[in-house]
Amino acid sequence: MIKSVNNYPVSQLFDIEASVVYAIPRYQREYTWSTSQWEMLFEDVQENDPGYFLGSIICINQTTDILAVQQLEVVDGQQRLTTISLLFAALYHLLKRHEMDLDDDQRVELINLKRKLVLKKGDDQLRVILQIQNNNQNDYRAVLSDVGVISPFDTPAYAGNRKIFRAFRYFQARIEEMVDGESDRLALIMAFLDKVSQACLVKIEVSSHADAYTLFESLNNRGMPLTAIDLIKNKLLARLEITEPGRVDHYFDVWNKLLGYLGDDYSIQERFFRHYYNAFKDSLNEPFRKVDDKKKDPLGPVATRSNLIQIYERLINEDATKHLQVIRSAGQLYALMLARNKDEAWVQLDKPLKDLDRIQGAPSYLLMLYLLVRREALVIDVSQLEAIACLLVCFFVRRNLTDTPPTRDLTRLFMATIDKVAKLAGDAVVNTIRDELLAVSASDETFRSKLEGPIYEESAGVTRFVLCALAEESMTKETWVDLWKYEGKLFIWTIEHIFPQGDTIPASWVGMIANGDPEKAKSIQESHVHKLGNLTISGFNSALGNKSFQDKRDRTDSKGREVGYKNSLKLNAELATAETWSVDQIDARTATLVGQVMRLFNMSEERPCA
Repeated sequence: MIKSVNNYPVSQLFDIEASVVYAIPRYQREYTWSTSQWEMLFEDVQENDPGYFLGSIICINQTTDILAVQQLEVVDGQQRLTTISLLFAALYHLLKRHEMDLDDDQRVELINLKRKLVLKKGDDQLRVILQIQNNNQNDYRAVLSDVGVISPFDTPAYAGNRKIFRAFRYFQARIEEMVDGESDRLALIMAFLDKVSQACLVKIEVSSHADAYTLFESLNNRGMPLTAIDLIKNKLLARLEITEPGRVDHYFDVWNKLLGYLGDDYSIQERFFRHYYNAFKDSLNEPFRKVDDKKKDPLGPVATRSNLIQIYERLINEDATKHLQVIRSAGQLYALMLARNKDEAWVQLDKPLKDLDRIQGAPSYLLMLYLLVRREALVIDVSQLEAIACLLVCFFVRRNLTDTPPTRDLTRLFMATIDKVAKLAGDAVVNTIRDELLAVSASDETFRSKLEGPIYEESAGVTRFVLCALAEESMTKETWVDLWKYEGKLFIWTIEHIFPQGDTIPASWVGMIANGDPEKAKSIQESHVHKLGNLTISGFNSALGNKSFQDKRDRTDSKGREVGYKNSLKLNAELATAETWSVDQIDARTATLVGQVMRLFNMSEERPCA
């Protein structure tokens, strides 16, 4: 139920005489506005006449004591409200620096500006109480403390890199830019402050979260668009407010646990919700078949980005509490694929699931999620789950190199596989999955042909994966080297072309590989440079580059450590003892490595990849 809808100037929403605060609930998403939104708001106020419309906010007013501070819960428009507060803080800071130059009227405006940010009843009672996500509330307090609006408050670590401080600094810079070189700086600042105060917002007050939900999409016209996950969360909490009044905080904690399992990456969160539905489509549709008796899948045959919200709206309306709990439990298991579940019971799955991620096997997570959730009913243990994960790794090595089956078919492949194993148990589950994957995979002949060709050109990702797998195969616990380690955003260990791939072939290589004939060297480069036999893994790629073969082989660092091909990787054993590098050696090494890859990623094996 809507209690009121009114168009207010900002000065009235931040009324210095009113004991009104705007509290952003802790379940709201963090402050996300950035330069484009800050710029638009600033310029809209600056370039338009007073009274310019800035958008709307939706509040829930549940205050019953008329003598107490009226606390309005902001359920939409928090980004805009926070930004206006930061703009006020920037204006206050600039005017405070010129306090000695202010006349009496301007001093009153300075005091009033402070009262827009804090109530008269206690200087530290904030007018806008930010959500706690990503240190928003503490960062905001630190800003107000720095400008002298509230008492001293310790600035949180790294606050300067986060958006609250960045927005404040942006407005400081824009105001300085606006008055730079002007003769009457204070008059311009006061005129701009007046424009901000006269700008208008529509404030909509409603009685409950359920009422607020129906207004979200249509009134979020100037903020960051709500994502599908935001809308699912809002719908869920609104529904729970109806079915279980007063327990929103509890269920928000449950929701946060789910997101804690999934991490902050929105694309991964959205993928989980699609995978969850696609994995358990049959059981999720069952209650709706009684109503929509003419439809096989009333909620939809497959979850996509476009229908995700509609699917979860119906699930939430059916039983919000039940679905939140089971989805949270599923999310905890999905976290295994994301390396975010450190339960020792699953340690056996660490390596194959990391490999599945590295070979870009995420489309199969819906199958792994189904197996993990249903493992007791399917009578499968961790060893069988490990075997299935290894099968999937083999499948994606072959698929990603041959493009068979095509990407568009993967979701339905894994959904169909779930249908096949749903009523099986034990080894029958493993064997059926193997049969299903083999039925759609490229033949050994096709796979071998791709391995023998310019594999790096076909897929650098698969190339890196198979080279790392070949290197790891000979490692022991004592000699283990993490070939997937990052430094910044780059791998420390990278693919090295032995015969270099650059446009200009060094003279030493022309002499070695083509008897001094530049044209022949170029021809060999075109036919052989990207073959598996001419590739290896090196931790010092940038240091090797176009150096001669001997320099690459024998290179040491400043401490005398071997960093060339004598770096102890068995993958480089042949290179470490070779005196020259030739076409015949590339062909021979290609044949050897192709044979090893065919064996390592043989899907017919009882225990592939293990």
